[in-house]
Amino acid sequence: MSAEATVSTTVTVNGASPYEVTIGENLGSLIVDRVAHSGAAQVAIVHQPAMAGVAAELGSAFAAAGVRVQQLAVPDAEAAKTLEVAGRCWDALGEAAFGRRDIVIGLGGGAATDLAGFIAAAWMRGVRVIQVPTTLLAMVDAAVGGKTGINTSAGKNLVGAFHEPDSVFIDINRLRTLPEDEIIAGSAEIIKTGFIADPVILDLYETDPAACLRTTPGDSNLPELIARSVTVKAAVVGQDLKESGLREILNYGHTFGHAVELREHFGWRHGNAVAVGMMFIAHLSHRAGLIDARLLERHRAILESVGLPTTYTGSVFDQLYEGMTRDKKNRDGDIRFVALRGVGDVTRLEGPGREELLAAYEDISSN
Repeated sequence: MSAEATVSTTVTVNGASPYEVTIGENLGSLIVDRVAHSGAAQVAIVHQPAMAGVAAELGSAFAAAGVRVQQLAVPDAEAAKTLEVAGRCWDALGEAAFGRRDIVIGLGGGAATDLAGFIAAAWMRGVRVIQVPTTLLAMVDAAVGGKTGINTSAGKNLVGAFHEPDSVFIDINRLRTLPEDEIIAGSAEIIKTGFIADPVILDLYETDPAACLRTTPGDSNLPELIARSVTVKAAVVGQDLKESGLREILNYGHTFGHAVELREHFGWRHGNAVAVGMMFIAHLSHRAGLIDARLLERHRAILESVGLPTTYTGSVFDQLYEGMTRDKKNRDGDIRFVALRGVGDVTRLEGPGREELLAAYEDISSN
């Protein structure tokens, strides 16, 4: 961690427990400083296998600052988000006499930050968590906003808690270690925030989609896109942490997307499922007369320009319908969708009939 930290943007998330999202490069020293001046005696670094080297390097820096380190290695991707894995981590915290002033660190993709936040929320009824996302998806979605959770056989993130982080550190350098498929998948959540709130995001993708995927310094739109997307999310969650109303707009594309993930046993990348989910709700909205054909096509063009899927396999509607009936946004047995009337003009579709849903599914089906 000898390279000097550079901060390009700081986004404040307001609310009951305000915190800052720091975006820049070589942020390891800032993370260590944050912990060293916090009064914590130890940290627990929750990390996935690919982050073992980074976790060890960060752990050495903490040790040099006089902070004890517990390394909590967890399985990759959604396999980490189980009660069994969370239980092993809590057992390790107990063995280490992890106290109320100590800090959990979520290092890795969205599954790692979701799990770390849930572990912190439940341990002693809530200890601090610092989120250090290392994938594009985690940077713009999972690590910001205070949602934490694990999966069950009934669905994704049905067990969890709202637990705001102490701070979030987004190190752009980490993007340069990712395969392009990860950048593509993470782009779906950025594009989502463009449709619901920031048309400049959509303009950037339409003007130069390749620059929206590049990670090379000075030749990439990603730093601006990340900052814009985080700013959208910060504005929303600062007003509505617990999803009582406004925050639901962040679920654009997620109702159908979560059903796809459930049907795929969480084997699909989350961003890919959300991309298909956006196409589904765009078709459903167009059929309901909410959006015109031009906005429908704009969804397809932007998503396909960066390699995101816009279709899903046919002949499995019954399974997907069952998944949609389990969505957390449903009320009184009605399936509810976040929808658009226009870019930045968000509404809801409540209780569309099965035949309407089937028609939209057939619009995006591929055989």
